[in-house]
Amino acid sequence: MATRQEVSAWRPTVPGVVEVFHAHFTEYAYPMHVHDAWTLLIVDDGAVRYDLDRHEHGTPHDTVTLLPPHVPHNGSPATPHGFRKRVLYLDATHLPDGLIGPAVDRPDLRDPELRLRVGQLHGALAHPGDELEAESRLTFIGERLRSHLRPRLLTNGPRPDPALARRLRELLDEHVVAGLTLDDAAALLHAHPAHLVRAFSTAYGIAPHQYLNSRRVDRARRLLLDGLPPGEVAATTGFFDQSHLTRHFRKLVGVTPGRYAAKKGRRGDRAGS
Repeated sequence: MATRQEVSAWRPTVPGVVEVFHAHFTEYAYPMHVHDAWTLLIVDDGAVRYDLDRHEHGTPHDTVTLLPPHVPHNGSPATPHGFRKRVLYLDATHLPDGLIGPAVDRPDLRDPELRLRVGQLHGALAHPGDELEAESRLTFIGERLRSHLRPRLLTNGPRPDPALARRLRELLDEHVVAGLTLDDAAALLHAHPAHLVRAFSTAYGIAPHQYLNSRRVDRARRLLLDGLPPGEVAATTGFFDQSHLTRHFRKLVGVTPGRYAAKKGRRGDRAGS
C-alpha cells in the first residue's frame, strides 16, 4: 500500500480555537513532541496509538482524546490502513491549566454524546458564517470535558431561566442581519455563555444559532418572492455568501432559494411550508 498523507488546516474566527487540523496518514509516525494548546482529537477511520507521560494509549473510533498542553506525546497508526483524524487545538478559554493533571491520568474519554458534539463542531467550523453555532457547540463541549475531568462539577440538569431566554431572543431579533457572537451576548446579558445557551434551548426548544438562522431564512423567503436574486438576498439577510444561504434555506424549506423563487406565483405548486 502506498504511503498516504493528506492534511488540511485553518484558523477559524471562533474564540478559543487556535487551529483546526484534519489528516489522513497511512504510515507517518509523530515523534515525541509538545503543544502549547489543548489537543482535542477524534479518529474517523483506523486508530492511533500514542505514549503520554510514559504510558501507552489508543484512540478507537468511539472515543474522544484530550491531550493536555506542555506534556510530551507521540503518535503512530495502530492499523495497517493508517488513520483519519480531526483535531481541534484549544486555548485555555474553556480548559484551564489546572485540568492538565486529570487529563494526563485519563486522556481517552468514552462518551458518545461528546464525540457527536465534537463532530458537529467540526462541521460548523468548516462553514464561514456559522460562528455562533460553533461557539455554542464549543461551550457545551468545554463544559462536558470539564465534567469528565472534575466529576464533582456535574449538575442535576439545566435550570429554567425564561427571563434570560427572552432577553437573548430580543437581542437576537435586534441582530438578525449583523449577527452576534456568543461572548458578546454573554457580556451584554451578564451571563455565562453555557448558561445562556442552555436557558434559551430549554425555553424555546432550539439553540440560539438555530433561531437566528430561522429568522434569516424567513426574511430570505420574502425577498426571494419579491424578485431579488439569491446572491443579493444572502447579503441582505446576514448570510456569509450564497452557498451559506442555500445550505440553511434547503435545510429549513426543503428546496434551494433558486427553486423556491422559480415557483413564486404558481398557486398549485407550493414551494414550502
